[in-house]
Amino acid sequence: MSAPNEPIDSKGNPSSDTSEHLEVNDGLGAAQGAEAEVQAQEDWATLLSEAQEKVAQYHDELLRAKAEVENIRRRAADDVAKARKFGTESFAESLIPVRDSLEAALAQPDQTAEAWKDGVEVTLRQLNGAFERNLLKEVAPTEGDAFDPHQHQAISTVPSDLPEGTVAQLLQKGYTIAERVLRPALVMVSSGPSA
Repeated sequence: MSAPNEPIDSKGNPSSDTSEHLEVNDGLGAAQGAEAEVQAQEDWATLLSEAQEKVAQYHDELLRAKAEVENIRRRAADDVAKARKFGTESFAESLIPVRDSLEAALAQPDQTAEAWKDGVEVTLRQLNGAFERNLLKEVAPTEGDAFDPHQHQAISTVPSDLPEGTVAQLLQKGYTIAERVLRPALVMVSSGPSA
């Protein structure tokens, strides 16, 4: 029988001194632990290296994207400057023949009133053609048209036989360019029949 305080191994034998086995196991465990630690450090170093490469790649992409945005902004600013500078070029080209006609009319020394009138009518047709090509339209309401505050500017109201809130008289034509009011038509608005 075994002593009451002696440990029994799994086979029922009194346990023998295992300190030697522990030292061997500790040596093996330490070696494996050191290998595992080296492997873990290599894994972390690899992960760190990959992360740093990705950060460098993302930083490079960010710089390229920032440069591209700056280039787009600069090109847009150049386009706006060119549009301001040359936006009236088409309209100016349309007006050159009108000026030529006016200068030609003034260069003729001996003209009859009828010749002047014909020349002015031709020049006006040229000007109207230039307006049409450049989407410049006149706003000329007639008597009785409804007053439109978006295209008309009322100078005053006058009593008239026309319904209240309608155009009583056109004082000056207005103009729109591409559906935008360039100058409103100056009108007098009816206040209705006087009482």
